[in-house]
Amino acid sequence: MKTMFGFLLAVAAVLSCGQRNTNNVPSAAQAAEQPAVALAAPENGSVSFEPMVHDFGDVSVDDGPLTCSFIMTNTGTEAVAIYEVVSSCGCTGVNWSREPVLPGQSTTITATYKNEDGALPFDKTLTVYVSGVKRPVILRLRGVVHEKKKALSELYGAEKLGAFGLKTRHFKAGTLRQGQQTSETATVANLGTAPLLVDFWETSPQLAVSVEPNPIPAGGTARLLMTVTADSTLYGKNFYSTRPVLNGKPAGDILDIFAFTQADFSAWTPEQRDRAAIPYFDNSTADFGVSEGRKEVEVSFSCTNRGKTPFHVYKVDLEGDALCVAEPLADVAPGARGTLRLRLDTARLPQGENVLMVSLTTNSPLRPVVNLFVAGVVR
Repeated sequence: MKTMFGFLLAVAAVLSCGQRNTNNVPSAAQAAEQPAVALAAPENGSVSFEPMVHDFGDVSVDDGPLTCSFIMTNTGTEAVAIYEVVSSCGCTGVNWSREPVLPGQSTTITATYKNEDGALPFDKTLTVYVSGVKRPVILRLRGVVHEKKKALSELYGAEKLGAFGLKTRHFKAGTLRQGQQTSETATVANLGTAPLLVDFWETSPQLAVSVEPNPIPAGGTARLLMTVTADSTLYGKNFYSTRPVLNGKPAGDILDIFAFTQADFSAWTPEQRDRAAIPYFDNSTADFGVSEGRKEVEVSFSCTNRGKTPFHVYKVDLEGDALCVAEPLADVAPGARGTLRLRLDTARLPQGENVLMVSLTTNSPLRPVVNLFVAGVVR
């Protein structure tokens, strides 16, 4: 067991796939981290950025430095200014104006990736600090560098739907808070010899999807933008889906995007935070020991609420299909204890050491997400 528990810290950093949000897809058959326009939490100001992610797509070593722009708009009522932009590495240069930006006006951040690291994928971040805005904003520029240019069919033929070429039909939009949006962009291609008009149907209510330019020119590429808006009824891990319509004909296949939704505590007062729920779990790992053959076992996690208001779990996300909730964790009053009971079907696990993650999305600003683990050996 020592070897297995040695992996727990690494496993904690990995988000597993969540359950699909099919209940919110009208008439649909059962089947990803930053917004395209993101509002930074305000103190005295508020800003939006377009885009949040710039995807250069597939480029070659010979293309040289790659430059893109991010437009910041002051959506608040007070003047703001960008006072610092920090690049994640020296391979990306940044230019911006430190002049005040009045309400309703915009300014531009220009970033240049040197493209000197050879034929590798890259994903760089810019951390933008704005006066009067509570949290810094993270911008991303990314792409894939090849030794030489490749044909569109090589780059986008893996998941093609007719002439509509994609590298994948599954996307991740990262984490968002209630009241916010998060987006993912991808480069798609028209592998045909005529313009391709792309529409979407049977789209989850929380999901907006667009393609630009549209129609996609023959033999050209376009930007696919998928934006998830938080739904007050949905917490934790969820998948949102849509179906492409190509030149008026449904393609039949589903595109899906994953996002993780947390509670939003950004507007809480110091008094609210002081009175918030504070869960303390007895153990972060439940050990089911050594399971011989096919059988079901029960494991549990108990906690004490050391806060001043009831502790509430919005959602329990379970890794894989071997776990299910036997008894949910009811609201835990201040000073009281509560227990989450899970049932594990070891017949659904591979032989050897197993570690499964259990994620709780909660109403505690100190622990908005609690990651627990179920571990043991199957023989």
